[in-house]
Amino acid sequence: MLEFRNVSVSCQHMPILNDISLTFRDGEITTILGPNGCGKTTLVQCLNGASTVTAGQIFLDGQDFLKISPKERAREISLLPQVRTIIPAIPVKMLVEHGRFPYLGFSRRKSKEDTEIVNRAMEFTHISQYADQYVDTLSGGIRQRVFFAMVLAQDCDYIVLDEPTTYLDISSQMEVLELVRRLNREMGMTIVMVLHDLNMAARYSDYLYVIKDGGLYAGGAPGEVITQETLREVFRIEADITHDAGHNCPYFIPMRILNG
Repeated sequence: MLEFRNVSVSCQHMPILNDISLTFRDGEITTILGPNGCGKTTLVQCLNGASTVTAGQIFLDGQDFLKISPKERAREISLLPQVRTIIPAIPVKMLVEHGRFPYLGFSRRKSKEDTEIVNRAMEFTHISQYADQYVDTLSGGIRQRVFFAMVLAQDCDYIVLDEPTTYLDISSQMEVLELVRRLNREMGMTIVMVLHDLNMAARYSDYLYVIKDGGLYAGGAPGEVITQETLREVFRIEADITHDAGHNCPYFIPMRILNG
């Protein structure tokens, strides 16, 4: 179990997160929601050291996660950051192999096991046919699958995805989120995501957290979190909420923006 206990983050004496306590339960897909600038990315970046925890603790299976080395962290939790502005001009397979770096020694020589894990990751994400193509020549949807394969090659039980559907068209978004669901359902991975699309989050998540102004506003199952009150108080909209019985989740249609 991954647990944030009273975590705060400040940058140049400006508070970004304040006294956040969250639990990410094993075997579930948990999504973090909130408006722009609320601290979602800062929260997940606490896991790879890109954001520095100024108070509180993070525990993974009872171990103080912040006290282990970056290399050890990378063997426990794989984090895929937000959309990249610079796409590497390297072959697909070479990028996927980057996922094995936390396990390689000084020589960076890959073992037979490393190669097998990389090949399985590429097969699972259906990108084997692109192995020799350069990443920067691929479409957005295929490219995102390549980055997923790299994350999968890291061979962690916990995967953290920061806005994995940004800039993708609707079919590519669903393709990515279906892949996330497969990783969870078929491989038993615990998934933590940051998403902007609340309807997609409700459909693909077991549990939701909502961040507002650097603090925890709400947490619970999608039906408990996607409410008129949450939409008004956090996202400043009025909406019609209904229920998708086929997927056992709520969804809403925005009606108007609230002033103030």
